[in-house]
Amino acid sequence: MTQTRRTFLTAALIGALWMPGVASAQEVDFTGKQIEWVIPLSEGGGTDVWARFLAPYLSRYLPGEPAVFIRNVPGGGSITGTNQFVARPRLDGTSLIGTTGSTALPMLLGDTRVNYDFNRDLTPLLVSPSGGVVYLPPSFGVTSIEDLKSLGDKELVYGSQGPTGLDIIPMLGFELLGLNVRHVFGMTGRGDGRLAFLRGEATIDYQTTSAYLANVVPMIEEGTAVPIFSWGVLNSEGKIVRDPTFPDLPSFAEAYEVVHGKPPEGLAFEAFLALFGAGMSASKPAMLPIDTPQPIVDAYREAFAKALQDPELVARSGEILGEYEQGIGDNLAGMFRVATTISPEAREWAQNYLSERYQIEF
Repeated sequence: MTQTRRTFLTAALIGALWMPGVASAQEVDFTGKQIEWVIPLSEGGGTDVWARFLAPYLSRYLPGEPAVFIRNVPGGGSITGTNQFVARPRLDGTSLIGTTGSTALPMLLGDTRVNYDFNRDLTPLLVSPSGGVVYLPPSFGVTSIEDLKSLGDKELVYGSQGPTGLDIIPMLGFELLGLNVRHVFGMTGRGDGRLAFLRGEATIDYQTTSAYLANVVPMIEEGTAVPIFSWGVLNSEGKIVRDPTFPDLPSFAEAYEVVHGKPPEGLAFEAFLALFGAGMSASKPAMLPIDTPQPIVDAYREAFAKALQDPELVARSGEILGEYEQGIGDNLAGMFRVATTISPEAREWAQNYLSERYQIEF
């Protein structure tokens, strides 16, 4: 895969909020401190890989160069760890959280297990978009979207984190493609889904960009997985187009058109599109508790902006972050809004779908 270097926008500095003991971002000092980056998912998934890639650079550019370590708190498809984080906020800047679409979508859909609200409880520092690639075992003989029809009614098994999280996207996507997929719930992260695929317990899987590049590309090179299509990305007109990180792979929209002989349309697709936008286009935000003093927030935003310009990170970014514009500076507020917004029509459709299929109450 050709990897290109991208130039990232620098963070816009926000006027300091003067508070006792902390005058400005420049006077924030984490010397000798340890920074805990909570990831409410298991190791090996896309969000975990993303955070572990960024952590050393965040350490390098935070004032005082504190050690940054990842603490995985899996459970409830990322709901458990996020509930815990907002219930016990640390306002001194020594603990931040990185989440995923599986954290945002249950909030947007009204999952009763959710006790957090991003806009009420958290402040964004960075938002990273993501894509994802669907792959199959080579034993199926499917090597392209043109071969998908050959699967017929063959039952496929997908290891899912649950129907109200990010895995609602493959759930709807596979159904729209006419695939017969049994969703086995209970995965604590997409990394678990990949391991289930490797063990032969799952027969279809997808990974978000960071985990796909880090963990699935080697599987493809070893001949244990075959990529079929990417979910794609939304263009400025709200249409699904090819993912710039995977330009040689057809998008979901192309797969749909090959299978059905016409472009995707209908209420189910409109709901899929809305969920896809909220879950993928602004998939991975890094956040601090909402009441964190502004100078600490500014110090983090500056550190992430500098990290994304680090020549070493830029040289490696295509391997993990993919070819996406990162949400910092002027882009931050808009991308965070995408991650925390869904239309009432899409919410109602998805709630009805999940209530009918899985007896989920909202």
